[in-house]
Amino acid sequence: MAGNISNTAVPISSSMSKLQSLNGLFAIYKKRGPTSTDVLNALKEALLKEAGAKNPNPRKRRKQSLKIGHGGTLDSAASGVLVVGVGNGTKMLTTMLAGSKKYVAVGELGKATDTLDATGQVILEKDFDHVTRVDVEEKLKHFVGDIMQVPPLYSALKKDGQRLSVLLQKGQKVEAKPARPVTVYSLTLQDFTPPLFTLDIECGGGFYVRSLVDDLGKALSSCAHVKELTRTKQGQFTLDHHVLHEDHWTLEHVVRVLQPCSGLAPHSDRTNIPEADA
Repeated sequence: MAGNISNTAVPISSSMSKLQSLNGLFAIYKKRGPTSTDVLNALKEALLKEAGAKNPNPRKRRKQSLKIGHGGTLDSAASGVLVVGVGNGTKMLTTMLAGSKKYVAVGELGKATDTLDATGQVILEKDFDHVTRVDVEEKLKHFVGDIMQVPPLYSALKKDGQRLSVLLQKGQKVEAKPARPVTVYSLTLQDFTPPLFTLDIECGGGFYVRSLVDDLGKALSSCAHVKELTRTKQGQFTLDHHVLHEDHWTLEHVVRVLQPCSGLAPHSDRTNIPEADA
């Protein structure tokens, strides 16, 4: 009955109040498989549930009880550092997007895929027996510095408000985006065991490792795709020292590692920030 509805406000728990007062940046570990948005929603749901929210739905935007976002999409097949902003920290995420990132990529020679990684369909196979370690190291030199790069068709980039990858999955024709300037600070070959090779990459914002490996395969008169990709560093957050793994997605652990907005320098390589528990 309408007359029995109480107008008494539901008190906010101390945990919820503390959660909603957080402002800053921290890093979590994204495993292979889910999208970056899926991982962020799982984190948000875990924190809201711990704080006492009833039936927390991280995808509902109306009357959001927790403002949270991530600072740079990792492909579904990739793993590693995902920087998260909470409260006013979400305003700093655009700076994180433009900042320095490090990756370890395992490429496979001889096969090209439509997505430029192992999740796609093989669309071309070419011989790679002629490729030597010296060849790879020599070609890599051409991809260091300020270069022009064509982003992959399957990407988070958008056309008319929709991701290119979504349009392609719907069977729509998508034209390649024009080449754009990106920066590669360092690029080294860590291992060469054909058909596999491992690259250590430090780059700026907007750079696609999948495009690099595809372009490298072509430069070697063969073809290649990314077999594995791990982001090891973003800004001052490193995979070894600063990420919260899923079993530590709690308010206590977030508070312990949170970097407040004041005094935080996203472009810095400063590493004297609290380390996450192993």
